[in-house]
Amino acid sequence: MNNLPAIQVTHLNIQQYGITILQDISFTIQKGEHLFVTGMAGSGKTTLGKALAAKIFFKGKIAFPAFENANQLPGIVYIEDTHQWKNLTNLSDFYYQQRYNSCDADDSETIVQHLAHYTQQLNNNGKDTENYYELCQKFNLLHRLDTPLIQLSNGEQKKLQIIKCLLHDPEILIVDNILTGLDKAAQNTLLQLLEKYAINGVTIVYIGNDNIVPNFITHVLELNAQKTSRYFSKEMYLPQNEHQILPNFKKLLIANQLPTSETRVIEMQDTTVIYGDKKILDNINWNVRTGEKWLIKGHNGAGKSTLLSLINGDNPQAYANVIKIFGTKRGGGESIWDIKKRIGYISPELHKYFDKQLSVEKTIASGFFDTMGVYKKLNEVQIQTLNTIIQEFQLENVIHKQLRALSFGMQRWVLLARTLVKNPPLLIFDEPCQGLDATFTKLFLNTIQQIAAQQPTTTLLYVTHVDDEIPDCINKVLILQNGKAKIEEAKKIQNIENKKIIHSNSYCVQHLNA
Repeated sequence: MNNLPAIQVTHLNIQQYGITILQDISFTIQKGEHLFVTGMAGSGKTTLGKALAAKIFFKGKIAFPAFENANQLPGIVYIEDTHQWKNLTNLSDFYYQQRYNSCDADDSETIVQHLAHYTQQLNNNGKDTENYYELCQKFNLLHRLDTPLIQLSNGEQKKLQIIKCLLHDPEILIVDNILTGLDKAAQNTLLQLLEKYAINGVTIVYIGNDNIVPNFITHVLELNAQKTSRYFSKEMYLPQNEHQILPNFKKLLIANQLPTSETRVIEMQDTTVIYGDKKILDNINWNVRTGEKWLIKGHNGAGKSTLLSLINGDNPQAYANVIKIFGTKRGGGESIWDIKKRIGYISPELHKYFDKQLSVEKTIASGFFDTMGVYKKLNEVQIQTLNTIIQEFQLENVIHKQLRALSFGMQRWVLLARTLVKNPPLLIFDEPCQGLDATFTKLFLNTIQQIAAQQPTTTLLYVTHVDDEIPDCINKVLILQNGKAKIEEAKKIQNIENKKIIHSNSYCVQHLNA
């Protein structure tokens, strides 16, 4: 029995929405071996993970000979790159902006209620679960146990998702972009846990990008847009940093930016946000001047997204504070659309709740109107701008496809195009590179650099937990901790000579729209 493979995949083929995602994939993982799955956005990494977890239909054969007993599948746990929660009635999902509406918190379980119910269900099904308090302590969630799920930050929700999955005591663990959204402390904790699982005999399939390849990995499966694959030992895996010809994004600036005579884009005076007995932001005083490029730092739950929601018009507590955007005080009679028309915005929450039945073309065009649909006819300038950004983002071949037909990374790339389509004077990027592979990340950072160089009056607010995803143009830092804000001049966040913008495999730009 010990000589039998842990995972054996033979001639795997998968189609979705009439598109071939994976074609004739075969590989074998022995007990004690662990697989790293890499490749460009749209190459089928997540699809493979779902097939291994028996979550989607496939052709071919997937077997687990070393684990199968009496025709029963092994304990397979799949940690997806996204997460969804239900309200107390279990009838509907949460909605975009709901976390900022404190009146909705009564319709949401707290962390401790949710985990207590979940572990009880597992125990009733014969599972001997680990004490969830221990996992909550490791992921720094003990102080948040009485917090409604809806009020958790994106990173905190990711932690809860991971904790729930690890309670299953897996034999095969499949993780998909598991580090995205986590602060550095949580990333380190998780990698240590995974290494412990690997040592204790759990077979791990790690789906990710080249920036982090865990130490326990033994083999690599490299997928590409041509539906072929390469399978080899980790020792043979050498990500290549070949020179790439990057697109020129000058044409993205053809739309005239809305004029502003204000030298201060954002003014906050003693801004405080409280949910229940939890003070998220505590007397924040912050001024952002035209053309400044800010990095906003802080651990999961520090209040970064809450701060941005006050600016973007998504948080009603803005009206209880003294906040000015482009010189106009919030609550002074402006509509939410007056606020948003000068702002380009992307966040994990926007991505999660965006209408994915829209076509790629309409998704990008919706950025002109700050809506999740196109309800007005585009004028000639907007049509010209839309066509230019589709071309520059290499999306010509997918403009008529629904957003849901694309991979997670490709969806994020489309939403980034949506953010830039109206050339706004204020860009707010909350974890913009989540889900992007090395090539797309490099392309996006190059875009930001070009905009900063060619249009210096554009103001940028930028959030990321990954140092390699920080644009070089950043010149100021706002650090949030325990509700308080600390402001610093940006030192050399990255040593450009030694900087790794994230490894780029030998993929060419012409493959981006495959």
